[in-house]
Amino acid sequence: MRGAVRIRWQDLPDAVRAAIEAHLGAPVILAVNQPGGMSSGLAARVRCEGGRRAFVKAAAVSVNAGTVRLHRHEARTAAALPDGVPVPRLRHVYDDGDWVALIFDEFDGAMPEVPWRPDQLQTVLAAVADMSARLTPCPVPDVPELADHIRADMLAYSRLAADPPEDLDDWERRHLDRLAEHAASALGQLVGDTLVHLDIRSDNILIAADGSVAVVDWAWASRGPRWVDCAMLVLEAQWAGVDVGTVHWPEPDPDVLTAFVAGLAGMWATSMRRRAPADMPTIRAVQRAQHDVALSWVHEHTGW
Repeated sequence: MRGAVRIRWQDLPDAVRAAIEAHLGAPVILAVNQPGGMSSGLAARVRCEGGRRAFVKAAAVSVNAGTVRLHRHEARTAAALPDGVPVPRLRHVYDDGDWVALIFDEFDGAMPEVPWRPDQLQTVLAAVADMSARLTPCPVPDVPELADHIRADMLAYSRLAADPPEDLDDWERRHLDRLAEHAASALGQLVGDTLVHLDIRSDNILIAADGSVAVVDWAWASRGPRWVDCAMLVLEAQWAGVDVGTVHWPEPDPDVLTAFVAGLAGMWATSMRRRAPADMPTIRAVQRAQHDVALSWVHEHTGW
């Protein structure tokens, strides 16, 4: 999934590269940008003289303040994650007030194939379900409550109902008030004591040759119900054309899940109509595709 054009290692200021290399203990001789993601910041596997490897991500307030906020939130979360969770270990944070860089252990794996292979999807779902169990009770203090974190998103249809766009889907327009009510009802159900990743998708998953799984990019971490991360993964798989009826996962109450997906559809219905940032030219097309799948899910599961 591509939503942004990423900067490269050589685009970092000299002082930032020098600080990263000082922590790594040797000059970087190779940096390979990683595909996917919704950020224009650096995301690269680096190799140093002497053979040390790491994964580095970096962004600047002066370029994209939103990405820096996410990096800082991810740094606080990753530093508090317990051993045994399938997450590359955070080793260092560089923050000069403008540029922020995070240095992680490199995980020797690759993103899953998209469209998802059913066997890989089932493997990752099992790993995510186990991860969610390990992250209950929530081990990270001071993360936001999920309902508070995404309240504005879950109420997006309520705002659209007050001023409907002319290009709404016909079914969506006819049921706009019901969609708004249904999505808002999800807020009362997004309660739990699990550390939720919230952005589980193929480009935030790595699979090693031995089948082990790592979950990366904890920028949206919050406290909520255990089922959310598996639900996000199943929704992305359906967007990629997988028959998700053939996979097994810890599904929540069907009405609760559909209300949550309705909220996501409203969120994407709003965001996909905004002007795309210059450094993320394809993000609106990605969000439109996500909206269409979420809306189809709600249509199918409500029977309206």
